[in-house]
Amino acid sequence: MENFKTIIGHIHKFLLTIYNFLAPVLVPIGRFFRFLYINVWTKIPFSTRAVGLLYVAVFITGMITGLSFGGLLTWSLHFFGVWAILALANVPSIQSGTGPNFALPIGIVSGLLAMVLVLAMNVMGWMFILLSAVLAIIFGSMTGFLYGKLMNAVKGSEMAIAPYTGFAITAIFGLVWLTLPIYHPNMIFFLGDGLRHQIPLDYFGANLIISNLWQFQIPSLAITLGGSTFSTGVLTIRTGELLVVFAACFLMWLFFRTKTGISISAVGRNPMFAKASGIDVNRSRVIANMISTAVAAFGIVIYAQSFGFVQLYDFPLFMAFPAIACILVGGATGQRARVMNVIVGTFLFQGLLALALPVFTRVLAETDVGGVVNQIRMIVQNGIILYALALMARGAKQ
Repeated sequence: MENFKTIIGHIHKFLLTIYNFLAPVLVPIGRFFRFLYINVWTKIPFSTRAVGLLYVAVFITGMITGLSFGGLLTWSLHFFGVWAILALANVPSIQSGTGPNFALPIGIVSGLLAMVLVLAMNVMGWMFILLSAVLAIIFGSMTGFLYGKLMNAVKGSEMAIAPYTGFAITAIFGLVWLTLPIYHPNMIFFLGDGLRHQIPLDYFGANLIISNLWQFQIPSLAITLGGSTFSTGVLTIRTGELLVVFAACFLMWLFFRTKTGISISAVGRNPMFAKASGIDVNRSRVIANMISTAVAAFGIVIYAQSFGFVQLYDFPLFMAFPAIACILVGGATGQRARVMNVIVGTFLFQGLLALALPVFTRVLAETDVGGVVNQIRMIVQNGIILYALALMARGAKQ
């Protein structure tokens, strides 16, 4: 018994010595991490933390299964560039108090109509992009004006009406694509009348024209750890695509520092106070929806050239939901959105979807990977939207 007590005493002294030796180092580190947890981690919205952790987990899994760091990051940046402007279109509508723009297909079909008309005139290359962008913004502003009037007429039920408005405009334009008097051989069906479901842009010299602008690659680096050598892989930066995205984000940020932008934000936060301050609430809401629809119309031009074809008919039907999920993942709410929410949310959400397919192809070799990835997309996308709507309902009760 005495020997046992002696052993315990020696162990206690040994542990106490180690503690006294490490305490000056461990205690400050512990305080630092506690500071980060309280002042940084808890300030990040739940949606951003959840999707961010999932993105990091999939990214690390991809590297473990043999995919390169450069390849994974390249796909994340590519999908960010494709979707960012469509997600950005939600900022004006949220700030104005009409909520996320579930009627985004209105802007999308406006942009598609612009591209179809320009292609019908056999305009090619950069002129196609520029003319399509201008017409898309004009058409988007016109349809956004009508949509803004509709939103003013159904105040309080915007998010109930908006999805069906988007569905209706998609169905109407399904008939338009069949009846437009366009006979370009690269645009119409081989047999019968009507435009194709997909119009390839490589026939018109506009395939990836912005994406390949000033594109460059960062060479692969060899890193040696513990006797093993790892390659980072080649990282491709689509400079033109990213420049367009950040220019659009900067202009949106700048707009909301103008008198009109501040008025829109005031209307979204407290319409009664804004009205008492002399702000025309209905006019501000219409302007916000015009901008939202015009940005969506421009965004689909960037989207189309990034994938190399113009998609018609049912394509716009559910495009609003991933775009809304992007901005909500970034920390936006149903009443408040910032440009930074777009940048962070689009990178995490679309990056997650971009990485899921190649990663799960490695992990689940004998499974329908496409089905698994689609289920992940639906769970995250609809879960985030449901979470945001629940927060809005709780805020309304309070």
